[in-house]
Amino acid sequence: MLTFSKMNGAGNDFVVVDNRDQSISLTREEIEKVCQRQRGIGADGFLAVEPAENGADYRMRYYNADGGEAEMCGNGARCFARYVNKLEGDSLATTTFETIAGTIKAEFFGDNVRIQLSEPFDLSLSNSLDVAGEPLDVSSVNTGVPHAVVFVDDLESIPIRELGSSIRHHPHFAPAGTNVNFVTVLATGHIAIRTYERGVEDETLACGTGMVACAIIHHELTGEIGPIKVDVAGGDTLEVAFEKDADGTYQNVTLLGPADFTFDGTLNFL
Repeated sequence: MLTFSKMNGAGNDFVVVDNRDQSISLTREEIEKVCQRQRGIGADGFLAVEPAENGADYRMRYYNADGGEAEMCGNGARCFARYVNKLEGDSLATTTFETIAGTIKAEFFGDNVRIQLSEPFDLSLSNSLDVAGEPLDVSSVNTGVPHAVVFVDDLESIPIRELGSSIRHHPHFAPAGTNVNFVTVLATGHIAIRTYERGVEDETLACGTGMVACAIIHHELTGEIGPIKVDVAGGDTLEVAFEKDADGTYQNVTLLGPADFTFDGTLNFL
């Protein structure tokens, strides 16, 4: 029996488990089964709370819906933080947790959580790539996981599954591939995005690290300063803030948005 909470961050949904006693050991196939929407619980990803190893309060393990472990997940990190706060009787003002991408700090503001992410790296602007036989202007940055960013005039007309998959598997991003974000500018300091997620292999309603990637690329291309509001397909508006040093290094990169409990339950694998 697997005891779990179902959570979502701006529509990006997760199965979350307390594994501080290290009693849960699931295979990749079992995690994929948990996340499968027809025969499992259904989720974009799987989160496990584990003991910290390097001085933080907790360790966050994150697995994509295909069962593969990933470095980090921004919406998942906010849900993870709110989950551990519940474990502590909602007594925390802040918490820290280790991820493969680095240590994350979280602060609580009612139902919203603000996380401070690790420094972005591998920034690359305006690369002309041949995608499905057509040239496409693609920027990219790693905000804990790799993201490609494409600015478009009309988000609704984008064939996101087909085009997202082509960019995700493009040789430019080999061998690991990338997440793919399509962005349109709504107003000064306000963008809207749709995201094709690696590991889910489809569009998701939101992607936290994708929001941050889009805000940073938007700043790089236009000079727009933060905080930047980001509308996502799930209907929420989140806020990305950052500071940039004279040498171009980003500091204090934060993402503020909701992290909600959906339901609790148990799953029988037998």
